Parts: sequence; structure tokens; C-alpha cells
Amino acid sequence: MDLIYNIKDKPKFLQVVLFAIQQLLAIMAATIAVPNAVNAATGAELPPSAALLGAGVGTIIYLLFTKSSSPVFLGSSFAFIPSMISAIAGAASMTVGYVGLIIGAAMAGLVYVIIAIVVKFCGVKWIGKLMPPVIIGPTVATIGLSLAGSAVGSLTSSSTENGSVYVCLICGLVTLAVTMLCSTYSKKIGRLIPFIIGILAGYALATIFYFIGTATGNASLIVIDYSAFETCKIFELPNFTFMLGKDGFSQISGSYLIALFAAYVPVAFVVFAEHLADHKNLSTIVGVDLLEKPGLCRTLLGDGIGSVVGTFFGGCPNTTYGESIACVAITRNASTVSIWAAAAACIIFSFIGPLVAFLETIPACVMGGVCFALYGFISVSGLKMLQKVDLNENRNLFVASIILVAGVGNMSVSFGQVEIRTTACALILGILANVMLSKKEKSDK
Repeated sequence: MDLIYNIKDKPKFLQVVLFAIQQLLAIMAATIAVPNAVNAATGAELPPSAALLGAGVGTIIYLLFTKSSSPVFLGSSFAFIPSMISAIAGAASMTVGYVGLIIGAAMAGLVYVIIAIVVKFCGVKWIGKLMPPVIIGPTVATIGLSLAGSAVGSLTSSSTENGSVYVCLICGLVTLAVTMLCSTYSKKIGRLIPFIIGILAGYALATIFYFIGTATGNASLIVIDYSAFETCKIFELPNFTFMLGKDGFSQISGSYLIALFAAYVPVAFVVFAEHLADHKNLSTIVGVDLLEKPGLCRTLLGDGIGSVVGTFFGGCPNTTYGESIACVAITRNASTVSIWAAAAACIIFSFIGPLVAFLETIPACVMGGVCFALYGFISVSGLKMLQKVDLNENRNLFVASIILVAGVGNMSVSFGQVEIRTTACALILGILANVMLSKKEKSDK
């Protein structure tokens, strides 16, 4: 792919500001959805603004470890939601539960550190043999395809109780159309910030429907909820996880630590698989093998330690975000300066009430229109990896087919508190199938 800005390029200041906001909008919905899901399931009070700050701090740590050589943003990980729920539900008190979130994330981060040490001494060539393009390509595609249902659902979702599905659909499709038109036909800044323009167009249209609905008393036209602005303060310090759990360290028991180990460590190996797939995908986009430069050892350390520090503030372990990678692919802007700025924006936004409120009031249908493009690009970028794979060979055909079916079918397997989610299931099945059928290749030789 011909990039407009390469990894080490430095766009102009105003462009960087716009790129940062665009990255923030791309990852925002998923990042704040994780604490909201945990709060709904456990009664906890993890602030979404703290999760934003945790994502920003975690991303900065990742960039430091990778020497600003990998344009990746870290956001709250959906894979750890069951682990977080277990940590809070299994605690003697809510205070202990908050401490458990930090300890659990530290255990998961230690897994990354151990794998990074192994990679440091053994290199990364074994990964290429274990996971060739016939495995990584379909696996990356399943990341987007497994999220397709979420995009479709969001496209028809209102932020209010009585909002019409048809109004939501109009707002979402307008957002998608404006995003596509800007990305395809714009020759200047519009091509670099299509998501900002698309979201603003969808938000403006939802606002117009809001005023018409309010004036006519037609609640079905109101699909946007502005109530977040009513309670927000100009400046507000989020309740960070370490503050919520500051009195719980003395109450930690041995059995609780074992439960945390069982809830977090196996999931860390699952997220490691997603880490590999994301970096392989991004490598094809930026034209640099990120597993070699800056190196898998550095990306793992940045991801793992960034996740631990992010949890210390926001309670949510972080992971590499496909939405951010898709944003790089669509805008053809791989400058890590933009990622630095996006991380800083996350931190700044988390303290400014009206800005957080604005992010929270973006209708789900508008974000659904954006996600159509983001998730689609993730899927297509994975399929592009299959272009050089000979699918006339039954071995490759079976491996790719199994991965795609597992991914599209949203396959998941649970063992007690441990859940192996869609991407990891697809990757594991693909690896097993590839190893099983490799005897055919050896016999041909």
C-alpha cells in the first residue's frame, strides 16, 4: 500500500491534531464499552473516562518500548471482560475486587514478559513457520467478520428508548456514505480524516432529527441522548482503579490469588494470538515486518506492561486495536506521531467533562456506520494476505476454510472461568489443521 505518511514521518501540527481525534473516535466506542459491560454485570463503578486515560497511558508505554516504530493504539480488551467479572464477583468486597483487577492484569502482563524473553533468545522465525500467511490471513479476516454483527446491530440502535430504527438507519448510512466519499474522492485533508467528517455528518443529522422531534413531539425522531452534558463538570478527576481499591490490599487471600491466576493467565495466551495477528496485518499495511523491526520482543513488552499500567488507572487490560489498524489502512497514515497525539488526547479528554460527554452522546447508529468501514477493512486486509497462497492445494484450502468458518460462526469454548474467544479458536484450529496436513507436503518433497 502506498502510504501518505510513513511511520517516521511528521505531519503538520494541525493535521496531527485531527489525526489524533480521528484515532480517538475510532477506538473510543469499544474502549468505554468494556468498563460499562463490567459495571452492568457486577455493580462496579469503573469510570469510562478512567478507561480512556488507561488506554492513553498504555499506548504511550507501548510506543516507548517499540521506539515509535509501530503505529498501534492500545484500548480496553474485550477478551478480559469475563476475567474482570470473575475478579470482582469472587472478591470478598468491591474494594478487594478493584485490587484484584490490578493483580490479575499484572499476572497477564507477566505472561507477555515471559513470552518476550523466549522470543529474545529464540527469535521469531519459528512463528512464521507455525503461522504462515494461510493461517494469519484468514485469522485477521475473522477479527473483522466476527465483529460484523456488532456493526449491523449498532447501525439500527438508538441512544433513546423510543428512537426509530429507520431514523437510526438513515443516520448510520449517511455517516458511512460521507466517510466513503471523503476517503475516495477527497484530494486534501478530507482523505486523511474521513472518520471525523463522517461522524460529524451523522451527529449533525441526528441533531436535526432531535430538534424536529422535540418541536413536533415525535419521540421516534429522537435517536441522540444529550443527558451526559447535564451532569458533567468542566474538569473532573476520574476515580482511578488504584484509588477505588486502595484499602483492599490487606484483604487479599491465597485462594483469591489462585482464582485470579485461573481467570487471567489463560486469557493472556489467547490475547497473545490476537497480538500476533494484528501485527502481521499491520506489517502488510506499512510494508515493514514489525515482528523483526522493532521486533516481537519489544511489541510484547510494550503491550504487556502498557496493559498493566493502563489497568492501574482504568481497571481494563489493554490490547492492540483492529479499529486503529483499519484507520491506518483507510487513511494511509502510518505516522506514529499521530498515535502519540491520540494517546495524549485520550489522557486530556478523560479530565474534561464536556469532551467525555460529547464522546458518550455520539449515537450508536453513527458509530455503527463508521464500524461498517473499519471492520470491513480488517476483514479485507486479512483476505489480501491470501493472494499469494495457492488455494488449489487442498491443504491450504482446508486450513483457510476451517479458520473462516470458526471466525464467522463466532466459535468460542469455555473451561470454567476461562473462555477461548472467536479469534483464538480460529487460530488454534488453523494451526492444528496446518500441522496435521503438513505431512502431505513433506511426502511430496
